Amino acid sequence: MPVYTQAMEIAADVGRVERCLIDPELMRRWLNPLLGCEALGSPTGQLGSRYRFFLRLPLISPSLDCVIAERAEGLVQWQFEGFFQGTDRWECRPQASGTLLVNRFEFSIPNPWVAAGFYLVAAELTRHDMRAQLRRLKAVAEALG
Repeated sequence: MPVYTQAMEIAADVGRVERCLIDPELMRRWLNPLLGCEALGSPTGQLGSRYRFFLRLPLISPSLDCVIAERAEGLVQWQFEGFFQGTDRWECRPQASGTLLVNRFEFSIPNPWVAAGFYLVAAELTRHDMRAQLRRLKAVAEALG
């Protein structure tokens, strides 16, 4: 099962960074512009909260239904099933200068055709996009003041 891990120091406390991970309005500000997110039910950001992430592509809009499967202060782990299956873990580690945010994306792709396309076209783009999302999240969290 592939695992992609990225980390970034953010000059904001754990609470502000965590808000960026669970508030759909703040999430829209740092997610990839092609990626949409909507709460399924009340967006509480707590264990069991459900969300749908979807790609805004011409002609198709593949989606992943996710649930917060692990939750603690400074920790949000999404579990998803769809064209990808796995987890997206976000962990806030307090630092003297703010927060170290660690993102760990662990997944499998059950459909061999989708998997082949992903590894041929999108694997490196996914790593690059994870880094870009962390930079955008950093900017949003630091601007919350």
